[in-house]
Amino acid sequence: MKLPVIKHLTEFIEQNDQDYVIEAVEVLEALTEVPSLKDEELDVIGELISNMYGALEVAKMVKSGTPKKEALNAFMQRVLGSIDK
Repeated sequence: MKLPVIKHLTEFIEQNDQDYVIEAVEVLEALTEVPSLKDEELDVIGELISNMYGALEVAKMVKSGTPKKEALNAFMQRVLGSIDK
């Protein structure tokens, strides 16, 4: 996951609507079913999907009142904590 990408997507959600990101995730998930995709291409799609889900999570925290910077940091700490285990 890339924090700058998640931050940018979170700003996109604030300015537009989370439905755009949700629909983009659905499209990317459907693309993973293409049998001719190479592993590298699947990795890129997976990275995009995970960043989009991360941004949706951060946007949800911001909407519930958490300051954006704090929400981003808390999310990344949670991600890093799950990787360490």
